[in-house]
This record gives sequence, structure tokens and C-alpha cells, in this order.
Amino acid sequence: MENKISGLKKSLMEIGKLIWDKNLVYGRSGNISCRVDEKSFLLSCHDTCLGFLGANDFALLDLTGKVIQGENPSSEAKMHAAIYNQLPGAKAVIHTHPTYINSYFSVNETFEPFTFETRLYIGTVNAIPQTTPAVTAIAPVVESLSKNNIAVLRNHGVVVASDNLWDGFFLLQTLEGAVKMETVRRIFTAAAPEKSKEQKTNPQNKFKLFSAEQIDKIVNLVNQDPQIEKLGSEADLRVDLSKKILKKAEELDYKNLAARLEKVMVS
Repeated sequence: MENKISGLKKSLMEIGKLIWDKNLVYGRSGNISCRVDEKSFLLSCHDTCLGFLGANDFALLDLTGKVIQGENPSSEAKMHAAIYNQLPGAKAVIHTHPTYINSYFSVNETFEPFTFETRLYIGTVNAIPQTTPAVTAIAPVVESLSKNNIAVLRNHGVVVASDNLWDGFFLLQTLEGAVKMETVRRIFTAAAPEKSKEQKTNPQNKFKLFSAEQIDKIVNLVNQDPQIEKLGSEADLRVDLSKKILKKAEELDYKNLAARLEKVMVS
């Protein structure tokens, strides 16, 4: 048993350091745990930094949240205990306060990734209202985790329940990355219309195709050309460069006329 607990502590320290290195937690916030057996779990202690956990920074608790070994477990002990107690498939729980996830859900209630792979991996993530620094409304968290491995606590953080610590880390990192992409996508979306508008209104983007003299010559040439007059008659229109005439002209041979127009344009 002691060897198993020692090995699990090393895994928790490794994942804690990785979560820290990937900027998914900061300061002394966040807590992580893993199931030891059907009756107990290891949980990081209160006021510890996930990036620098030691072997003495964990407490062993039963599924009611009572301490079996160690002391001063995280203030979220009851939430971890409830997850393990009500979700038998959960083997690891990660709770952190990532910057982008927290910021996004401070103004949004739902997140659905726009990339196909991420959408299949994490699905739609909904926010759960929270009104206290520590999680006191535990039932909604457990209910949410029974439907999705990720639950976001609005104005608080994110909870991930998974088969193992590594999968929990990957889910957390994937959600944070997806929210980052959504943030960048919205920046580009907001900028795109302004850029398009600028291109349409900027005088520097306007080009003069023909001079007034060239336009007059083209109009006169077209009006005097018997082939165009024939096209206009067949299309039941006067010669006014209408879409009908252009469509009809495509069906006939007017290479000679095109050559004459080109000659006017370059003169």
C-alpha cells in the first residue's frame, strides 16, 4: 500500500509541475487528486504550489472527505470526495483557475470549439454558477461531470475528472488552448470588416480604367457596330451594354469587334 501511495504521489508531483509549466495554474491556487482504491484518495494540501509539490504536500482521505493520513488537505476536499464517491469511473481530479478559460466564461455561459477535432474531444462545455470562493454547491459540479469530463465553475475555475492524471491534464490543456483559439478568432473576425470597409473607401485603392475620351470612343463604336445592333434586336433590347446582350454575345463570334475595342483602348 505504501509503495502504491508513494508512486501516486510522484505522479501527482509530475502532473502538478506540468500544469504549472504550461501556465494552467498560478501562485498557490488549484488542487489535484487521484484515487488510491475504492475507499480513499490522495489530495494536494492547502496553500501549496502545484509546480513545487513535495511528498509531504498530500493528504490521504476517505470518500467522505475525512483525513486518514497527513494534514491540512485542500479546502476543496469535499468536492473531490463527492466526485470519487458518486462517479466510480473517476480516477483523477484536477481543479485549476486558467486565465483564458476563466476570462471567457466570465462573459459566456457555453463554449463549443470551432475546430472539428477539439469539438469531438471535449464537446460542448457549460458554465456552472458559483457564488463562493470555495465550491459549496457541489451537486451541480458532479452532475455536470457525469455528462462531460470537464466542468467550468463561473468566476472560479475548471474541474476535470478523468481515468488518469495524464488524460485530465490533456483535457485541461485542450480546453485552455481551444479558448485561446476562439479569442484570436474573434479578434480577426472583428478586424476583418473594418479592413474590408477601408479597402472600399480608401481612394488609394481606386483605379481609373479608361479616360473620358476612350469611353466616348467605345460607346460610339458600339452604337455604330452592325453586329451589336443585331444582338440588341435579337435580345429585344437597345444597345445599352445590358446583361442580356453580354450573355447573347458569348454565344456568337465577336472576335472582330473585340479587336476593334482593344485598338480603341490602347490608342
